Amino acid sequence: MEKALYGPDGFFTRPGPGPAAHFRTSVHASPLFASAVARLIARLDEALGRPDPFDVVDVGAGRGELLTTLGTAFPDDLQRRLRRTAVEVGPRPAGLDAGITWGPSIPSGTVGMLIATEWLDNVPVDVAVGATPRYLHVSGRPGIRVSRTDERWLREWWPHPAVTGARAEIGRLRDEAWADAVASVSRGLAVAVDYGHLRDARPVFGSLAGYRDGRRVDPVPDGSCDVSAYVAMDAVAAAGALVAGIEPGVVSQRTALRALGVHGRRPPHSQAHDDPTGYVHALALASAAAELTDPEGLGGHWWVVQPLDLSLSVCQSVIPAVFSSA
Repeated sequence: MEKALYGPDGFFTRPGPGPAAHFRTSVHASPLFASAVARLIARLDEALGRPDPFDVVDVGAGRGELLTTLGTAFPDDLQRRLRRTAVEVGPRPAGLDAGITWGPSIPSGTVGMLIATEWLDNVPVDVAVGATPRYLHVSGRPGIRVSRTDERWLREWWPHPAVTGARAEIGRLRDEAWADAVASVSRGLAVAVDYGHLRDARPVFGSLAGYRDGRRVDPVPDGSCDVSAYVAMDAVAAAGALVAGIEPGVVSQRTALRALGVHGRRPPHSQAHDDPTGYVHALALASAAAELTDPEGLGGHWWVVQPLDLSLSVCQSVIPAVFSSA
């Protein structure tokens, strides 16, 4: 999986249109997602006392779509202080905004926000099978017994169900990757957005899948398609909390986006008569918002919102729906 995604001719490292040509993320679905992120950044900026610079680090930045949109999303003062960094293993896209720093490594000392949208699902996983867990070989056959470290992870986060053919996806490397990302933030928020599951609802037969040209395909690790698996979000959240020393907020995307002003309410029919152009525009926005917040689709994604050097009361002022019951 590592080689297929990030090797010399991997899915993410080869030149071309990038992930947007193969699958649809929240960033690609609608500018409303970037608008919600911008709203969160503006609130966080105020809570942090308007630092200069205010960092926005996008991990797994694709072709820089989110950071490009954020480049014109703020009033002049914040726009001037904004420092945008894309973390991506692929080559810098031609024509990308010169104000965006591009590189393969997460910078340290971030004051502001780190966001990772559908990054962790592409951090490689091993698959375990059997009551006495063994690694599943790429050929489809059980291989050697899992390491003690991975067995401990399975006992804590993905106990093996007594079902023939059951699989578990060992998320230890994802936990470590997220812990490193959280550790890079000095003050602010680290936000992971991904499709995933919690301990009481793990997929019995796993979730490993491939995507190519907008279609789900067999997850063949040859670099021709995306290979991903849903994320054990509670395990990731716990790993980040150990680094930060404070519990994160863990909510659905539907909850997070609604707290940031994204909803799918249709405009009143009377507007169609009084302001037909405005009605059509509002209807389009409502449709886009409905897609982003659909609990059976993108709205079912999870947000892990990890504070760094912030009090709970400050977090509640920035995004109350995420921390109101913390």
